[in-house]
Amino acid sequence: MRYLFNGKVEKTHDIFQVKIPFNVWEVCKKRDVIGANIVFGDVLIACELLPIKNGKYVIQLREEDVSHFGLEKEHEILLEIPGSLIKISQSSPYSLDAPIRKIDGIELINQTVDGLCSQTCVAMLAGVAIAEVMRVTGLQEWQAKMGEIISALDYYGIGHSDIVIYTEGRGAALPKCCIMMEKMGLYCHYLVHYDGKFYDPNMPVFAEYDVGKLLGYLEVFC
Repeated sequence: MRYLFNGKVEKTHDIFQVKIPFNVWEVCKKRDVIGANIVFGDVLIACELLPIKNGKYVIQLREEDVSHFGLEKEHEILLEIPGSLIKISQSSPYSLDAPIRKIDGIELINQTVDGLCSQTCVAMLAGVAIAEVMRVTGLQEWQAKMGEIISALDYYGIGHSDIVIYTEGRGAALPKCCIMMEKMGLYCHYLVHYDGKFYDPNMPVFAEYDVGKLLGYLEVFC
């Protein structure tokens, strides 16, 4: 998977770093120092991701990598973490050629208890019950993050972009269908956008959304 976000190159004690705006552990279950690639100013750069604490990482760069870019100025960064896709252990009867269904509409499902918003979003897209998504993923309340959501979409044969876009409150033109992330305390809250309407597992369907609350989104193909 790849991750698109805006970041600043910061220099500390002759070390050049860019902060990553998401929890790497939650997204791809990788730990320690991680080899990665970034596209930075249309240049492909091999780099390392260094852990700070609790799943937060920085991209470490060499001076020659950033010599042509201004420090403390935001740049669009495309990060690729090889092997970062989380896999569901059980085999799937579905595929991209034979998905569980064609997404031509969404029926709202409200989560039964708090902490199931991610499973509920997958259930709405796949047209199945929340309990079915929990059975497939093996995940209970507060356990399913974006990495597991992507894995569940793959299980059901639901096509999606290979780039998670982090907008972090900036303006965004949402695609026809996507899973949205917004920050809610210590956790991310997930909801579905489809054809101009928003399907929040905690609310009725609504047509207006404050993108200033949006952390990012993953496009889902219809």
